[in-house]
Amino acid sequence: MNEHEEIAKALKARLSELRTHLAKVDRSLRKPLPADSEDQAIELENQEALEVIEKTETTEIHQIEAALKRISEGTYGTCAKCGEPIDPRRLKALCAFPVRLNLQV
Repeated sequence: MNEHEEIAKALKARLSELRTHLAKVDRSLRKPLPADSEDQAIELENQEALEVIEKTETTEIHQIEAALKRISEGTYGTCAKCGEPIDPRRLKALCAFPVRLNLQV
């Protein structure tokens, strides 16, 4: 068992959750607007919120995919900016983030 197998398992589970939820969000965004103008206004507000969720979840998916790639390449846990090891507590808290805390912009 490699040292990051448990993290990879958690990341894959989160990735699956995100993809499932993102598919639901996408379906909601694609449904036609109601005929009534008041209902349309409400639906457009809901769509704006869903678009923010979609963007946020898509970003998280990309971060998780990159983390899984780093795990498979053996570079996970090494700062992408300076090459120093990332504190294990940071990896546990933000396992998809590739930069040490003091180098975060």
